[in-house]
Amino acid sequence: MKAVVYTQYGPPEVLQLQEVPRPIPKDNEVLIKVRATTVNRTDCAFLRAKPFINRLFSGLFGPKYQTLGNEFAGDVEAVGEDVTIFRPGDRVFGYNDATFGAQAEYLVLAEQASLATIPDGLSYEEAAPLLEGAHYALNNLRAARVGPGQEVLIYGATGGIGSAAVQLARYLGAAVTAVCATDHVALVRSLGANEVLDYTRQDFTKLGRTFDVVFDAVGKSSFGRCQPILKAKGIYLSTELGAWVQNPFLALFTPLRGGRQVLFPIPTLSKEDLTLLKTLAETGQYRPVVDRTYPLEQIVEAYRYVETGQKIGNVVIRV
Repeated sequence: MKAVVYTQYGPPEVLQLQEVPRPIPKDNEVLIKVRATTVNRTDCAFLRAKPFINRLFSGLFGPKYQTLGNEFAGDVEAVGEDVTIFRPGDRVFGYNDATFGAQAEYLVLAEQASLATIPDGLSYEEAAPLLEGAHYALNNLRAARVGPGQEVLIYGATGGIGSAAVQLARYLGAAVTAVCATDHVALVRSLGANEVLDYTRQDFTKLGRTFDVVFDAVGKSSFGRCQPILKAKGIYLSTELGAWVQNPFLALFTPLRGGRQVLFPIPTLSKEDLTLLKTLAETGQYRPVVDRTYPLEQIVEAYRYVETGQKIGNVVIRV
């Protein structure tokens, strides 16, 4: 089978499309023929092993798992003898940030992994990006206990995480103010934002009003900058560690003061979360935004584009 392989950390050019052995499912595993996958910020971070802490998970001196891709959609090709939930021919989507492997023609996953049948009416390319950005967004919003009556500002509302956060915050009942560039105001408004601010024309940190939660979905701001627009017990969330790895440390100490605080939750994807996101996709309350689609043979170009930081929503790979 064809797979995108990297044997050393580095820029997109270290990726190579190679022929490798097709995996064989164990008794409790499902063999999936991948039809679509994505390239996202997580893939790029593991490709370059930056920040350095990623090496604790991916391998200190070189990649332990040599094919990236943490979300996918495809068909069940075969199942192990103990598998009861899935059958050959099922259309499935899923997420695997433990061993990756979706940027290939086939992968295997345990039956109990983050795997489900594709919602009716969604193509493989629409189903593949359902989980990565959304599970980050959902974990952060839940940590801040976002709900009805709250006012939430989402900075970076056009990214994979930010575009999901706008939709999920609205689902949770919050009033959403979203921040993006001029060209994407209409898109973000279509995702359900109550108000959209153009950061090229207005500094969102100088609005003169405050929010219960400020979610920096691109990690380009800071708690210090956003404090003036947080309510007395407001919460700041960021998807990045911050300068000098400040956000995890601030998350340890700011809650002790009883005022404005930083939260830095460790994202997980439970079966319950997977089911919720599938249901929201089925009912039209959540849809991943797709920017560009590349064939597997153009995987290097796809990584280059994602690394520009200019992608809108998700970048999908046809396999």
